[in-house]
Amino acid sequence: MMKHMKRMIVCLMAMTCVLTLSAQSVYDFKVKDDVGKEVSLSDYKGKVLLIVNTATRCGFTPQYKELEALYEKYRNEGLEILDFPCNQFGQQAPGTIEEIHQFCAANFDIQFPQFDKIEVNGANEHLLYTWLKAQKGFSGFDVNDQRGKMMDGMLRKQDADYDKKSDIKWNFTKFLVSRDGRVLKRYEPTDQMTDIEADVLMEVNPVLSSIMARRSIRKYLDKPVEHEKLEVIVKCGINAPSGVNRQPWIVRVVEDQKLIADVTEVYKQENAEMVKRDKDFKNMFRNAPNLICVCTPANGGGELDAGLLGENIMLAAQSMGLGTCCLGGPVRFLLSNEKCKFFLDRLDIPADYKLNYIIAIGYPDEHPNAKPRDASKVKFISPDSHIIN
Repeated sequence: MMKHMKRMIVCLMAMTCVLTLSAQSVYDFKVKDDVGKEVSLSDYKGKVLLIVNTATRCGFTPQYKELEALYEKYRNEGLEILDFPCNQFGQQAPGTIEEIHQFCAANFDIQFPQFDKIEVNGANEHLLYTWLKAQKGFSGFDVNDQRGKMMDGMLRKQDADYDKKSDIKWNFTKFLVSRDGRVLKRYEPTDQMTDIEADVLMEVNPVLSSIMARRSIRKYLDKPVEHEKLEVIVKCGINAPSGVNRQPWIVRVVEDQKLIADVTEVYKQENAEMVKRDKDFKNMFRNAPNLICVCTPANGGGELDAGLLGENIMLAAQSMGLGTCCLGGPVRFLLSNEKCKFFLDRLDIPADYKLNYIIAIGYPDEHPNAKPRDASKVKFISPDSHIIN
């Protein structure tokens, strides 16, 4: 009987783990508020979320003041801070949720939502936190910071391999969640609030959010982009800056699925082995259902303007939930293969223009993480930057 019960418990735990890890966004979870009422996080769709596990008797408890200041500054722009008290770290969140709420209201006048106490690690951890940790694991403390060095030393004494686990390490760990429910970043309690605010600003501001969220998409759903959306996107493109308003570009938007399929057949004949190795191959344009072809003067010039046009197009598409990828390889193939002439003829490019690049566009079937950018390549020239100490 006991063996049967244990087997059932293991099966239930495995099912729970599978269901949790299969969740697509934060909106798939439900939590309890400070009066025990069940709340679906789907109520926060379209908001930028900062999810934090808190404690009232911790050395980091003064962060409540910084969190409230952040909330007051950006709540009208779509920020919500979700506070989950947790007593797992040093027993520093004792008392009932009512007592915790009274403490926070009296000492920090918090206005952001506070939820029921939960566990964030272990057998009884809330499913929300199982999912959050699976999305963004622990990446380490900054040991050059005094507080980070202290936390690293304290936790390493308890577990020499603590940094190899995704568990929440202490109170006031934070997760930044995008307006579409994806986890963007995880912050440890020692991370600077100024850095967190910079990331929040990037998300609540729709222009900055589109810039920072844009990725090159190489997997698309089998769903063409609506004509009306393509019209808006291209209109944004041709409103890009242009030197003395020359507008040295020609744009062709391909909605003809058969045209894409026909030229892809030529590509497949020329690249049979490569296509065979790619089990997901559908067309030569990263499987995108639509194309935006950008042309520049054949005698040169206009590349800068055309580049700005392309950036506008990609950012407009991003803001509408679409993915893009700027392609050069297919252009070289089209221009070098006589069998592709029918495709170029359909584009109806004027004789004094040439195809410069193609933007693949469609509904994304992937959400790749950002690749690192080298900030050392940026230098600010300030009034005193020439002074040598």
